[in-house]
Amino acid sequence: MQVYLVGGAVRDQLLNIPVHDKDWVVVGSSPQEMQSQGFTAVGKDFPVFLHPASKQEYALARTERKTASGYTGFECYFAKDVTLEEDLQRRDLTINAMAQDPDGNIVDPYHGQQDLKDRVLRHVSSAFVEDPLRVLRVARFAAKLAHFGFTVAPETLDLMTQISRSGELEHLTPERVWQEWHKSLATQSPAVFLSVLHQCGALEVVLPEIAQLFGVPQPEQWHPEIDTGIHTLMVADQAALLSDSLPVRFAAQVHDLGKGITPESEWPSHKMHCHTGLKLIKRLCERVRVPNEFRDLALMVCEQHSNIHRAAELKPATKLKVLNKFDVWRKPDRLTDILLCCMADSRGRLGFEDTDYPQKDTFLQAYQAAVGVNVQDIIKDGFKGAAIREEMEKRRVAAIAALPA
Repeated sequence: MQVYLVGGAVRDQLLNIPVHDKDWVVVGSSPQEMQSQGFTAVGKDFPVFLHPASKQEYALARTERKTASGYTGFECYFAKDVTLEEDLQRRDLTINAMAQDPDGNIVDPYHGQQDLKDRVLRHVSSAFVEDPLRVLRVARFAAKLAHFGFTVAPETLDLMTQISRSGELEHLTPERVWQEWHKSLATQSPAVFLSVLHQCGALEVVLPEIAQLFGVPQPEQWHPEIDTGIHTLMVADQAALLSDSLPVRFAAQVHDLGKGITPESEWPSHKMHCHTGLKLIKRLCERVRVPNEFRDLALMVCEQHSNIHRAAELKPATKLKVLNKFDVWRKPDRLTDILLCCMADSRGRLGFEDTDYPQKDTFLQAYQAAVGVNVQDIIKDGFKGAAIREEMEKRRVAAIAALPA
């Protein structure tokens, strides 16, 4: 029995980045032998075991044969005669198809180290096309490693395009689509995930609401980048710079869905996009099973970002109405998240990347003034029942109005 460290842990070690999870492959063993040594079987479709002490995953070396559509349509073969090279060959990218033996030696039959050096994401074999999930995984790795200068090899992008046109992507479950999208949001370059999917034609299959933004023009006066899809990628980049919050990054990516070419849109006019976008965000989140925290923030940003952009023009009563919509009195942190999304939207334009966004301070000051109104003072002044809330609204409006212009 031989044990090797495999996959992402080897890759990340060679890139000198933190290794969070370690996966191991076992060559020359059987399920019975693994269990006799105290390993716990956890794999349903193929033999994976948890180490009795570390609880890390150990999988028997295996090969796979495509038997049906989708990413689950595989038949696995595992036996003592499966070699390490055969196991590595079934993996997606060369940089993920390396192993390390107990002495620290790298086993690299598919030249992953050279591709690490060249900063290339390249498929291991033509079997790449058998698993549609690999399209999303490559896009996610492109986002994760973009700051190192990695790009997708043209021949790999061609295979991703082939998969996108084959209908195989339609077999991906919503949970797997969201899982890869969610992971991409945690990278330094979330926009690259969307960009790569767009390049290979996968975006229009898995996230059509975002794909419909590409090619939609905007007024050059306000959007020198013109294309709404390009603007969306720029906003995603800005959100990643401004916040580590994944809901913020998600909301920034979908807040403009109402600008896409759909039956609900007013294209080429974007006047109603803050309204039409709500239905699209709800539909997207329901289909992909997006958590409520992400969905709710996105809906608020979509509905109110135009108002926040026009903060200097809003009356005090309107500012209070916006704050009430956000329920900032019970969830004050939400306001900062929304304002960061709006700031990313403003900066996600060609030539506006480093501009100030005074609207953020305007709304934060309005909130501080309004939250300073004490309900106990209102009660002491003799107000009761529904009149308390009415007076609270009046005093909050007055407090906002008293702020210096």
